[in-house]
Amino acid sequence: MQRQPKAGQRGVSLTGLIFILAILGVLGVLALKIVPTVTEFMAIKKAIVIAKNAGSSVPEIRQSFDKQADTSYIDSIAGKDLDIQKTADGFEISFSYEKKIPLFGPASLALDYEGSTSDKVQPKAAGE
Repeated sequence: MQRQPKAGQRGVSLTGLIFILAILGVLGVLALKIVPTVTEFMAIKKAIVIAKNAGSSVPEIRQSFDKQADTSYIDSIAGKDLDIQKTADGFEISFSYEKKIPLFGPASLALDYEGSTSDKVQPKAAGE
């Protein structure tokens, strides 16, 4: 005598499980490629604040940033790429750069980073 289930079977089929694992794998690889660029961006933001406090002229600020970049493994920008402007309160340092991450074949992911020592900088909207 066979038991009849009261409801239909539930759960994920093997095909569904493989599909879910493939999606999670792609997202994991993408995260592993993006996280280093985000940590580099945070290191750049910290380095420009240190450089702003350490220098009293534009060349000193650039040199201080280059020293920080060497110790923090910053490869995306250098001191010459910083936009440094003199203000009434001292100096204002800003930067922007694009980081391309190759994915597969001709596909790549382009990330635009920008930052400043000012709290007043508004992020640019896409397409500006």
